[in-house]
This record gives sequence, structure tokens and C-alpha cells, in this order.
Amino acid sequence: MGRIIWFIISVLFVFWLLGLVFKIGGGLIHILLVIAGIIFIIQLITGKRSL
Repeated sequence: MGRIIWFIISVLFVFWLLGLVFKIGGGLIHILLVIAGIIFIIQLITGKRSL
């Protein structure tokens, strides 16, 4: 499960960078990135992150 979430976070980060560079996607990419960040923080707090 942890690998899937890290993959999703990585993909969303790449899409966010593409959105910044090419000005596409607008707010949707930023909302998805915020959701990925919240999931990341929750995993850090609960200690369920595997390396």
C-alpha cells in the first residue's frame, strides 16, 4: 500500500511541475497536489511509512 501512495504522490508532483511550466490544468493539479501532501503528512504522523 505504501508504494502505491508514493507512486501517486510522485505522479501528482510531476503533473504539478508540468502545470507550472506549461500553464495547463490550472487549479485541478494544485488541488490534487494538496491532497497528496495531506496523505503524506498523515503517513508521517501515524508512522505507517515504509522505506
